Amino acid sequence: MPPKQRKIAVMGCKSVGKSSLCIQFVEGQFVDSYDPTIENTFTKSTRINSQEFELNVVDTAGQDEYSIFPYQYSIDVHGYVLVYSITSAQSFKIVKLIYDKLLDIVGKGHVPLVLVGNKTDLHMQRRITEEEGKKLAESWNCVFLETSAKKNSSVSDVFHSLIHEIEKANGNVQEKSSCIVS
Repeated sequence: MPPKQRKIAVMGCKSVGKSSLCIQFVEGQFVDSYDPTIENTFTKSTRINSQEFELNVVDTAGQDEYSIFPYQYSIDVHGYVLVYSITSAQSFKIVKLIYDKLLDIVGKGHVPLVLVGNKTDLHMQRRITEEEGKKLAESWNCVFLETSAKKNSSVSDVFHSLIHEIEKANGNVQEKSSCIVS
């Protein structure tokens, strides 16, 4: 059976660690210095529940209040990773705006997505509590994870959880639980 093709967009404001998450997932390394992204696409094959997937992970340019959700990220995208930094209240605010714009553009009440609070290795600088992230994810009926791209903590869980959510939305998974919180 050929692998299922899935396109994932990783979105959030600048400097939340979108590129670091993508590189850690695809290449298994943390890059200390990285030029600000215009847009980059990574490809990775992965097996989830005995099914092979070919993932095209789109590392988007940092969104800000002027380019909250560029239209091209609504085309042929199966699911979204919305990332904020636990050290930035502004990035948490922006991720909410991205979500609202996403629903407006896609025109659906529910879109497969994972909300990610990144940079848990900087816990001493935390501005957004884990409870705030969980509460937001519950209101969106989506998966929530906190990660550290630097320490490779829960990074693969983000993408595997999203694939699960995409498959569930496509009717390929039957289960009771609609929200994974860890």
